[in-house]
Amino acid sequence: NSKLRHVEKDVLIPQIMRERAKERCSDQVQAFTKCCQETGFLMVVKCRKENTALKNCLVGYYSDPLFYEQCKTQYLKQREEYRATGIKKKRPKHTSNV
Repeated sequence: NSKLRHVEKDVLIPQIMRERAKERCSDQVQAFTKCCQETGFLMVVKCRKENTALKNCLVGYYSDPLFYEQCKTQYLKQREEYRATGIKKKRPKHTSNV
């Protein structure tokens, strides 16, 4: 059964999308994080270029219908495994501030 509940469409699949997009935008995440660490209070002004690059990268994935379908397929596979085994797969913890 591949019918999705509201929480799956609006919360769980977007959560997978965010995690995977951060992985795919890791260069931009690292550049933004490094800039913030080096700049301190002025990061809002000084890290605009890095922040814009990161946002553009992430939004590109969030708005890609093919990427959504890939994440939906990943979610459905995880859901199927959980229903078959009763064992919830742990998600890796990300340490970035993004």
